[in-house]
Amino acid sequence: MEYVPESTSSRKPVTVTADNPEFAPPDAAELRRVAVELAETAAAHVRARRPEVFGPAGTGGDGAVRTKSTPTDPVTVVDTETEQLIRTMLARLRPADHILGEEGGGDPSRADDDTVVWVVDPIDGTVNFLYGIPAYAVSVAAMRAGRSIAGAVVDVAAAQTYHAGLGLGAERVDADGSVHPLGATPVQSVRMALVATGFGYGVARRARQAALVAEVLPRVRDIRRIGAAALDLCMVAEGRVDAHYEHGLNPWDWAAGALIATEAGARVVHPPATSTGGAGELFVAAAPGIAEELLALLDELGVSAPIPEP
Repeated sequence: MEYVPESTSSRKPVTVTADNPEFAPPDAAELRRVAVELAETAAAHVRARRPEVFGPAGTGGDGAVRTKSTPTDPVTVVDTETEQLIRTMLARLRPADHILGEEGGGDPSRADDDTVVWVVDPIDGTVNFLYGIPAYAVSVAAMRAGRSIAGAVVDVAAAQTYHAGLGLGAERVDADGSVHPLGATPVQSVRMALVATGFGYGVARRARQAALVAEVLPRVRDIRRIGAAALDLCMVAEGRVDAHYEHGLNPWDWAAGALIATEAGARVVHPPATSTGGAGELFVAAAPGIAEELLALLDELGVSAPIPEP
């Protein structure tokens, strides 16, 4: 794995490839083990709590949902419960480490120093979770100096765990315990690429993203919008889509999935770990055979430019 030497404190994107395998840090396997334990425990909680909060038909939940950045950006009581569960476990397992969570916050600048920072999304795909669409996940990553060292993403509904360690490869573990090594697709042409994307919650950003996706669509095989960036990146890793791009992701959206995709052979270009979603910078993960062509296309169409929130 090769990380292009960009300063993560700058505004420049960080490019990640798997062309030259890198020696795994000595703690990568242990951090991966902890990430998996945290994510799987949290996913079991999410899986159990949904019918309790929303009822057997998924139509209840009075008082269980509030909004954040916009009226269409929800957070549920299960999001906050799940992040607190992870924080409590980390206080026991790794008390000297720091935490950056979607709901409980943290100091984003700590993701750029030499301490271990756990970057946590308790439910990625909360809208899907709210509606009962089976595409939501728990994402947990351990970062050091702006780099993901270990990560785990659990597809809650499917009970599948995607995990990776820096220099250790990427795997999917199914509910029956079977293990599957991950690898990006061998696609060689962007015109034959199935590309995943996502949209922000702010009206102005969504309008710009919609205009841009209309430009991208005629140049690729097709577009998919799953609604959970962490799962999109795992889909790149296992070859269920060929690429993913999106503006305005936060570190907790990509910290685990980016490592999993990279260790599966994809090329990943992401903002610095200290960048927040409000800056609207572009994230791209692509199968290696189309990475250069896709990045050039995104430049040509103006997709590479940030879409900051007003």
